Amino acid sequence: MRSDLLNLILGLLPSTDSDRTHSHPELAQFYAMLRDYPQRGGKGLRSELLLLSAKAHGAREDTPQWQSALWLGAVLELFQNWVLIHDDIEDDSEERRGRPALHRLHGVPLALNAGDALHAYMWAAVQQAGVPEAYEEVLTMIHRTAEGQHLDLAWVAHHEWQLTEADYLEMVRLKTAYYTVVIPLRLGALAAGQLPDPAFTPAGEALGAAFQIRDDVLNLQEDEGSYGKEIGGDLLEGKRTLIVLHWLSSASAAQQAFFLNQMALPRTDKDPVQMDQLLDWIRESGSLNYAQQFALEQGRRGLNLLKEALGRTADQTAAAQIIDLVQSYVTRQA
Repeated sequence: MRSDLLNLILGLLPSTDSDRTHSHPELAQFYAMLRDYPQRGGKGLRSELLLLSAKAHGAREDTPQWQSALWLGAVLELFQNWVLIHDDIEDDSEERRGRPALHRLHGVPLALNAGDALHAYMWAAVQQAGVPEAYEEVLTMIHRTAEGQHLDLAWVAHHEWQLTEADYLEMVRLKTAYYTVVIPLRLGALAAGQLPDPAFTPAGEALGAAFQIRDDVLNLQEDEGSYGKEIGGDLLEGKRTLIVLHWLSSASAAQQAFFLNQMALPRTDKDPVQMDQLLDWIRESGSLNYAQQFALEQGRRGLNLLKEALGRTADQTAAAQIIDLVQSYVTRQA
């Protein structure tokens, strides 16, 4: 994350100096929890995309428009952090950005409350941005992401595996594409005082799908690198991914039964040896390569739409930087 965005976020959040900000010393821990995920960093891809979009649409640094763009970048970072806290609880995840997830450190009730508080501070950042249309865009982002998350969680809760590739793509279109690509592009344009190009939505939907599929691939690869999450965590959590759905379609009846038996168990009861066997079968099946090629095709389609839309913007240098950044979304190695 850019240092100027982090400084905005930390300036917005209450201080960890409990003597100065509140009489109750226990709140020092609360303030530290609010700052934990933002201070862990992250790649800041979404906020960077927003800022480049603002530049492409004519915003210049050291102007009120640029300050609005920075605040909207902070909105995206705060959104991602409160959603990640909740997501880690919902998935019973072990790690986030190379460290124990917040609920592993402090318990579910305190972590959930910290996520709720960051949600409120996100809206404070929307107000600071002073872009009237931003409210509707952020609301759309929350609605679409929550709809996609519901599909993802409901499939797990209902033990639903009779799913198609189209089901998966609809889920990631909602859960990932809007907050990862569509809304950052649109908010950047609005910060610069321009109307967002309608093509940002179909371009972002394709690129968001490519980004999520690539993330799913990385989660099942053997080299953790700087991925920041545990390898195989999606399988332990019973995530429905394009990879697993493709593998299931060609797996033997015995393998399918073996798989479904493990997936019916909560994460803590899954057998590590049997999970390793499942990972080996999936890795040997060609489904990882299939998903990666699918992601590349989605990425190419989205990039073509995006290049056409950005060809109409004021700053073509920034437009080219957007294309480079988006390509890193769908070809990243970690």
